[in-house]
Amino acid sequence: MPGAAVPRFDTVTMDCPDPFSLARFYAELLEWPMPEPDGDDDYVAIDPPGGGTAITFQRAPGFEAPTWPHPAVQQQLHLDLAVDDIDAAHERAIALGARPLDTQEKFRVYADPVGHPFCLCSW
Repeated sequence: MPGAAVPRFDTVTMDCPDPFSLARFYAELLEWPMPEPDGDDDYVAIDPPGGGTAITFQRAPGFEAPTWPHPAVQQQLHLDLAVDDIDAAHERAIALGARPLDTQEKFRVYADPVGHPFCLCSW
């Protein structure tokens, strides 16, 4: 067991213009529970149903979407999401509002509704 001074990976936080809307996109994509609004319009957290790393969304005034693959605004971070059926997962992501950016043999790159890149991976 790690010592008390060793950090544990807990959360990934994404800047965005509308935390509740982006949280809803990822909650639906991942089939995670979506919390009810609690009056805090600046921060929303979604947690995997079986425990594990949460994804949080925080309002960022002046948010600029990444322009990947163009380097004008770097992506800085992206999520790799494992899938069993990449074609079915592609259709589902598009239906939820993702925008395709690139297709490779084992993974596909998308932009979420506010422009963060993420990948669907069939390793």
